[in-house]
Amino acid sequence: MESSKRLSVIVPVYNVEQYLERCVDSILNQTVKELEIILVDDGSTDNSGSMCDAYAAEHANIRVHHKSNGGLTTAWKAGLELATGRYVGFVDSDDWIDADMYERMLTLAEQEDADVTVCGLVFDFEDPKIPKRNEISNFKKEVYGRADLEALFPTLINDGYFFGRTLQPARVTKLFRRSLLQANVQFCDDKVAVGEDLQITFPVLLDTKKLCVVQNFYPYHYWINNKSITGQYDSSYIEKAKLLSSRLQAISDAKGVYDFTAQIRNDFLGLAVLAVKNEIYRNYKAGRRNVVANVKRICEDVMVRDAMEKHTMDKLSASIKLYLWLMRTGHYNLCYWLVLGFFKVNYYLGREYKRQ
Repeated sequence: MESSKRLSVIVPVYNVEQYLERCVDSILNQTVKELEIILVDDGSTDNSGSMCDAYAAEHANIRVHHKSNGGLTTAWKAGLELATGRYVGFVDSDDWIDADMYERMLTLAEQEDADVTVCGLVFDFEDPKIPKRNEISNFKKEVYGRADLEALFPTLINDGYFFGRTLQPARVTKLFRRSLLQANVQFCDDKVAVGEDLQITFPVLLDTKKLCVVQNFYPYHYWINNKSITGQYDSSYIEKAKLLSSRLQAISDAKGVYDFTAQIRNDFLGLAVLAVKNEIYRNYKAGRRNVVANVKRICEDVMVRDAMEKHTMDKLSASIKLYLWLMRTGHYNLCYWLVLGFFKVNYYLGREYKRQ
């Protein structure tokens, strides 16, 4: 039985003592007061856990759940088990939200009895030289009925452009009917570590009967600190991308409402490109020969080769076409020299920060 709470806000917490107060205060300051806040301490080793307990002691609408470290997906799933509100939202603990975010989203959701309500986000960079950038799902109308949503299925995950996702995958820009989340959490594999959010937003949307969009509204602040800009090299990125792709295919097959195979392949190819960029930009200190050998390994992977040969993206820019040609034809050294310089500029300008 649902409680009188209109909204449950779930906050996964892990070693964020520097940012946690900013995050939680922004939720407490919401103009919507009929909400509960669930802080899930995912085995923090700093003061984050004790900070969560202090908040709960002071605020009756805050609950804390402490668990052993299991990763982001396990944390928000644990929060969902405790949620009692009719609608559920998510805020990551190093981010923050504007005071009217949930008021505006809830008003529209309740007015239309929507299953999902969507807003946008703004990338906020610690480095003041990098300009802020807005991002939102490519939904053009305010209200989508089931027929409208089904009309979007042919371009939902890929619309022919590089990473042309009509559906922005981020959990944090969505307000979900709780019952719909609970019905689809079975599709979320805790081992998925690239594109985690897509494995819940994708199946939920396939079941959605009505979706609403708060247009031109960017109340969610996604924080990019200087450590994030530098980034960490991930030698297993391509394997993580393959796992995500397999999960999306399993969801498509299980739902059976549309064949998303080609779009999933296109999306995977985008992640493969990111894997190559990861090697060139974030592992260059390993030396050119080692990096080029790793690029070759990625580009000659059977699944990557299949995606390069069979992709159906017909709206690619000239630069992406060139990039794929370099990967496909084995010009790995040329790829190294050209891409290293090109993507240094793009990282500095903040163009790489999308929710994958």
